Amino acid sequence: MTGMITMPVMFVIYNHLMLQKFNTHYIQPLRTFNRNARLFLWVTIINGIILSGWQLFFNIYMLQSGHTREFLGIVNSMPALTGLIFGLPLGRFSDRIGRKQALMIGVAFSSLGYFGQVIFKQPVLIVSMSAISGIFFMLIIVSISPLMMKLSDASNRTLLFSLNYGLQTIAGAVGSLFAGQLPAVFGTLLHVDATDAVAYQAVLIVTLCIGTTALIPLWRMHEPETHPTKLEPGFQQPGLRSGLTRLTFKLALPNFLIGIGAAILIPYMNVFFKDRFAISDSLLGLIFSLSSLSIAIGSFIGPILTMRLGDKIRTVAFTQLGSVVFMLIIGFVPSLWIAGFAVLMRAALMNMSSPLYNAFCMEQTPEGQQGTASSFLNIAWQVGWSVGPYVSGVVQERYGFSPLFITTTILYIIAVGVMWRMFHNAEEIQAHVNPVMV
Repeated sequence: MTGMITMPVMFVIYNHLMLQKFNTHYIQPLRTFNRNARLFLWVTIINGIILSGWQLFFNIYMLQSGHTREFLGIVNSMPALTGLIFGLPLGRFSDRIGRKQALMIGVAFSSLGYFGQVIFKQPVLIVSMSAISGIFFMLIIVSISPLMMKLSDASNRTLLFSLNYGLQTIAGAVGSLFAGQLPAVFGTLLHVDATDAVAYQAVLIVTLCIGTTALIPLWRMHEPETHPTKLEPGFQQPGLRSGLTRLTFKLALPNFLIGIGAAILIPYMNVFFKDRFAISDSLLGLIFSLSSLSIAIGSFIGPILTMRLGDKIRTVAFTQLGSVVFMLIIGFVPSLWIAGFAVLMRAALMNMSSPLYNAFCMEQTPEGQQGTASSFLNIAWQVGWSVGPYVSGVVQERYGFSPLFITTTILYIIAVGVMWRMFHNAEEIQAHVNPVMV
């Protein structure tokens, strides 16, 4: 009898404690967000919805318009290539003009680049517009994190960064679900088949028009003034050469391998499902919408799994190897429903590992070199994306998707092996050297 009374009491106490923790870590910091931070989150939501619609149908539109997969590979490679080339100058440009102005320029001109890819028919113009969109989208990327630093303080900064990632993912899920219904709608309105290039073109144009509304909250936002940091006499900021250590190259190697593996396959997953299973656009939108939700859920599970497994590298290795299993299921199991479920699991497991590995890299890097190291990690990832989509287009044209699934799997396994070989005991060593940091 006593036990029957004790259990509900303990349950109530546990729920009360969990609610207190939720209130402390989420509700209270959320209330401290100023007007500028809230406007920024609206920009995040709009961009998440628009990017999901673009990613869902652009490849299919290009193929339905008569372009080859090899040409599509060139188009998809251009944003990463131009972002790789202009990344550092764009960062300096953002520093000079301010984050708000940089974001407004980035949104405006990247939208023009996207519009050009849909409106123009000439291959040279499409590639040129893809390059322009890549340059100005990189300007957006290099400006977002510094702006969030300025719009937050120590009490709510972690929540703002988390909400930016989570809201973008959830908005992407909503966007994929919404966009999946549009080809049929525009097919009816324009008196063409729902799978006609004209229907897809209309979906992309309307999606981009909605995306330009992100300029409204950006225009209304007030960017706090920048207060330059005063350097001690004789102190010199480390340059690129001094910031790149042997450890930085080792940390970047797994990113490089996974970047190549992802670049040759992930951008074309929608095309694969269309080719393999001949599914409807609405079902395609549903699958990718649920995939975005699974990524969001995975990002919340990652820290819990790290506590269970003991350290970040063990968790990253476990989740990435798990994603490889589901990658093979997607590529070689003939059932649509099994492949669809595998898409959700692969997305959750692989994306769960990304923030954990980034956190590990920053923990292993001296504070004065973290900015340079972070840039180099991004460059290592972008190298694969600057060439991978083109190579993928050539392979698809000649051999189909099977070699791509096998190659991506092999690269992922090699990346996990390299990472484990170099860092499997790094956190244990760091705990003995500096127990406060762990």
